[in-house]
Amino acid sequence: MDYYEVLGVPKGASQDEIKKAFHKLAHQYHPDKGGDEKKFKEINEAYQVLSDAQKRQQYDQFGKGFENMGQGGPGGQNWDFNWSWQNANSQNFDFDEVGDIFENFFSFGGGPRRASKKDVKKGKDIQVEIEIALEDTLQETHRHMTLGKQMTCHRCNGNGAEPGTKVNECFACRGQGQVQQIKKTILGSYTAFATCPECKGDGSRPEKACNVCKGEGRVKGEEQIDITVPAGIDNNQIIEIAGKGEAGKKGGRPGNLYVRIFVKDHPVFARKGDDLYFSREIQYSQAMLGDEVEIPTLEGKDIFLKIPQGTESGKILRISGRGIPHFGGYSRGNMYVELIIQTPKKLTRKQRDLLDQLRKEGL
Repeated sequence: MDYYEVLGVPKGASQDEIKKAFHKLAHQYHPDKGGDEKKFKEINEAYQVLSDAQKRQQYDQFGKGFENMGQGGPGGQNWDFNWSWQNANSQNFDFDEVGDIFENFFSFGGGPRRASKKDVKKGKDIQVEIEIALEDTLQETHRHMTLGKQMTCHRCNGNGAEPGTKVNECFACRGQGQVQQIKKTILGSYTAFATCPECKGDGSRPEKACNVCKGEGRVKGEEQIDITVPAGIDNNQIIEIAGKGEAGKKGGRPGNLYVRIFVKDHPVFARKGDDLYFSREIQYSQAMLGDEVEIPTLEGKDIFLKIPQGTESGKILRISGRGIPHFGGYSRGNMYVELIIQTPKKLTRKQRDLLDQLRKEGL
């Protein structure tokens, strides 16, 4: 089978001539229009090779390899192992395609891998960052932001067609979004799936492209987003908001929005998990005799903490339920207060006399 004869063009035909010939024959032999399905496949196969400059060059050099393909390959793929290393080297063969043949050879399911139309049309995910204060983790908070992204076209509602016109199945791939391509490597020829060059993987083409989005089904715009930050969220934690990424092409499902949370360090409290840690200086007399002292809380309201008699410096006291709320739960972590006995650097005469008396008493 000669691909040039199939399309009815001379060997030196330009790309425009090849494309025009393909369109004419494809409409003529399309099975949905009563045409010959076998002939349509031959026309499509010829176009996939001759419309690609690199594949066309390889076909011009190795035409016989494209015509004589065996049927014994893995997963029903077509292979021709009649080449020699010397022949490949003598023809300046592209060795970069060796990876493609092994990727198809070892693909799961035994056949060439083909991407889903949903993957081709799906909108991109978006990632943003938000910084909050440690106090904001005590309760659910809300953040508003303006997000620039691809949005569904308001004129065509995302289908890419001018209102009142039809969206037709792509005649080249018959709605699959992909076509088979023949690749030749030093190991032989094989069939692989590639994005349809006519519909760019959509599987359909509008009868008349939308005047606003030019047939893509989406346009650049801005959306006001309300982001709910749950109580107890931790630093570097990510919130997923489904469907708030970029709009998909021609009605494809949208991507997701991923919000990474950064919790700022607090000047007083240190967070470890859902617990808070705080250091409080006390006087020597308070440590020896016991006392009640005021300490701050993350809510901003001071509470009283009882210091036991004989407290040593570095002792840690626990206050239950004064930490960070458990993420997705109802209870809270604890607050731990480390007591540090303050050692004065200067003493009055009276203080010296008292300490000297205490020393004599064995304290």
